[in-house]
Amino acid sequence: MKISLAYLRVFFVLISLFFMTAFMTSLPIGPMWQKIFMGVGVGVLFSALLLSIETLFKRYNLKAFNTVILGLFLGYLLGQALTNIFNAIAEMSHMNMVLQPQTIHLIKVSFFLLGTYLGTFLTLHFTDEILISIPFIKFSQSHLRKKDLLIDATALSDSRIIDLATTGLVNNSLIIPRFLVQELYSKAELGDENTRMSAKRCIDTLKKLEAIPSLCLRYDETKFSDENETFSKLLRLARLTDSNILSADLSQAQIPAVEGILIINLHAISNALKPLMQAGETMKIKIQRFGKEPNQGVGYLEDGTMVVVNGGGDFVGENIGVHVLSVKHTSSGRMIFCNTMDEEEVPTRGNRVEV
Repeated sequence: MKISLAYLRVFFVLISLFFMTAFMTSLPIGPMWQKIFMGVGVGVLFSALLLSIETLFKRYNLKAFNTVILGLFLGYLLGQALTNIFNAIAEMSHMNMVLQPQTIHLIKVSFFLLGTYLGTFLTLHFTDEILISIPFIKFSQSHLRKKDLLIDATALSDSRIIDLATTGLVNNSLIIPRFLVQELYSKAELGDENTRMSAKRCIDTLKKLEAIPSLCLRYDETKFSDENETFSKLLRLARLTDSNILSADLSQAQIPAVEGILIINLHAISNALKPLMQAGETMKIKIQRFGKEPNQGVGYLEDGTMVVVNGGGDFVGENIGVHVLSVKHTSSGRMIFCNTMDEEEVPTRGNRVEV
């Protein structure tokens, strides 16, 4: 694909140089060498403009392009209608005899541009309502449709994705880019020891996902040979397929939506599903180490949530009862702050949690 695009670019550059040079040499004024030089210069500038437009259009998918084309077509019809209406009014009111021809042309151009703009804007803004106005044209309501999820390498390296896949929440929604699989197999053979181990772990996770019968995992064969960075390829594929990205990279957890593409983080999903603790609840927990403050102990729930216990420094290695004071939400998860409680106050039922 990279070679084909390179040939296409070279072809259009040569065509631009040829036609611009031919046009300049056909002019009756100036020496031939000057006209050839100007033709080559204009051809180079026009070629640069074409390549710039290509770079701009890489950000958009085919659906958006088709919508814009339809908007331009409807805008053209609306502009022609407004111009014809103005011509009819000008003839009936003898406006042509009062106004200058340049003014008449300016008004016609203004009406035509106004109609083109309105048609394009309304098509883009009211895409879903076109189904009502034109029954044989149907657009998918992308903002209401459930988007697919592209999986990156960090998500495959996290075994929790298998648990997520078995819940049935992502059936028929997970997409594996084929270029990502090829990169994993390449790293499993040619990378250093840590890279090989990580790539093999991702491949094992992928095989386990394939073995889930209800998942219907899909592969996308799109290649981006002109891109070297994997994340850039994922973003382009997400734009192309109108999908979101499922990742386990903490560095990407704070990235906002990029051009309508959400980066859904496994850690955020895990933190959202952790059991909520309310102030006043009681539980029993094992103090595993000392805290930062004097006579403070630290324990952990089964899901990894840190529990800071005031007065727990004297009970390191022991299971004690605690009262929940507050819950603090951080970027890495939740922290629960507690006070110790007397042994006779430890509950035997209700909201007791043992760790």
